[in-house]
Amino acid sequence: RQRQMCIRDSLCLDLYRVSYFLTRRDRLNRRVLKPITDMAQTAAALSANNLSDRISVEGAKNELKDLALVINGMLDRIELSYNSQKQFVSDASHELRTPIAVIQGYVSMLERWGKTDKAVLDEGISAISQEAASMKELVERLLFLARHDKKTLMLEMEVFDPLEVMSEVHREAKLLSPVHRFELSPAQNARVNADKGMLKQLMRILVDNAIKYTPEGGSITLGVRRDSRTCYLSVTDTGAGISAEDLPKVFDRFYRCDEARKSQTSGHGLGLSIARIIVAAHGGHLKVRSKVGAGTTFTACLPLERG
Repeated sequence: RQRQMCIRDSLCLDLYRVSYFLTRRDRLNRRVLKPITDMAQTAAALSANNLSDRISVEGAKNELKDLALVINGMLDRIELSYNSQKQFVSDASHELRTPIAVIQGYVSMLERWGKTDKAVLDEGISAISQEAASMKELVERLLFLARHDKKTLMLEMEVFDPLEVMSEVHREAKLLSPVHRFELSPAQNARVNADKGMLKQLMRILVDNAIKYTPEGGSITLGVRRDSRTCYLSVTDTGAGISAEDLPKVFDRFYRCDEARKSQTSGHGLGLSIARIIVAAHGGHLKVRSKVGAGTTFTACLPLERG
């Protein structure tokens, strides 16, 4: 009998709980289930057209509010990355549009007059060759950036004296631009663990940049020095310099300062971005110091090999 009473009391308690839950179901839905439903609906509706939508944290409490804030933070990062990719594609398309238009223009000119006029023919072939080379350089740099963005950039590391690379780049630069004065100021016994090809590409970018913005007769100095922990590879020019306003932006992709636009120098605004990536991939950093009218110095700071 006592057992029957216990069972009856237990059933009554269960019935009371069910009744309590049913009578307060709407309130429970508003306080607990609605925020979860809102999250699910927002996630389901997300697309490239509404990446700015966020989950409302109003009414959510404790763990649910924390979850909503975490998801919103993730959406912020996704939107930023997506917008960056859109801008990258837009900029790349813009850079490719110009040489394509030039090539099309010269092809049209050759079709009209180049078959009979040798001067027109030579001009057209030369221009098309230059623009094709410019497009090839741009595509190669875009592929480099794409590999970096996808984390597939591979380095072939070896221990060597960076003076080897600096000397080679110095010899190339003198042949490339005989109208400038080139100097090399080496340090002794500096050894780094690096990708020699990448390091050469880095220095070529910096030297090419110096040549573009240094007038004829100006000097460009390649420097190698070290302290107890770091090897410093520098390129110093006596060119136009970079304004304080432009200086923080020179490593941005596709950025070209006003001086570069005015001088109409060739380039796509990708070289310094790639240079910074190369240095960072070796555990170093790239510094720039400049003064308008006095020149610019770029310095790659790389860790020394610990032998």
